[in-house]
Amino acid sequence: MTRDIFNQIAKGWYNFRHRTIFRSELEALAKRWRQGHLLNVGCAHGPDFIPFKNRFELYGIDFSDRMLQLARKYADKYKFGVHLVNADARYLPYADDSFDCAIAVATYHHIEDDGERLQALTELQRVLKPGGEAFITVWNKWQPRFWLKTKNVLVPWRSQDKTLYRYYYLFSYRELEELTRKAGFEVVSSSAESRYNFPLKTFSRNICILVRKP
Repeated sequence: MTRDIFNQIAKGWYNFRHRTIFRSELEALAKRWRQGHLLNVGCAHGPDFIPFKNRFELYGIDFSDRMLQLARKYADKYKFGVHLVNADARYLPYADDSFDCAIAVATYHHIEDDGERLQALTELQRVLKPGGEAFITVWNKWQPRFWLKTKNVLVPWRSQDKTLYRYYYLFSYRELEELTRKAGFEVVSSSAESRYNFPLKTFSRNICILVRKP
């Protein structure tokens, strides 16, 4: 089960991905959004909060108890306050129109069912205020290492004496854009990660999309 896998890899993930790999994107968004109530969906141990820690009221959900324990440790280490809840992205425990903005970094590609991915995005749209924006990243099906794979893959994580397998659903740019529109969003922009240095975004590792609730 995906939840159990992430509980098991949490300690190693805290060390391996101690800082966000989307620093430039998130810092730009912090300047764009300026302030407000921000929700981090699938926050893991919390590195993506850092660019927002000074002017935002921070909220984070994750379905891994162990990740949330480490998120509290991370918040203490970097001296920011955050409201953390154990919850599923498909069933957000917040009222309609609760948040000014949101981020969901490497979250929705871990949801296995087509309908449940749509449900999770619809939930995100529901809890955003009208005009609120969300930044979403997922893995791209057309990055070279997955050219010969299906859209559903298991990616290994080596943990001491065993290998654990994380589920990923691999999106295309067009598919993610269409799915977010189906969930009720407008697409503001769709691009590769800033670290990708080639002219065609088609083959980037990540798809980065900024959407807005009408």
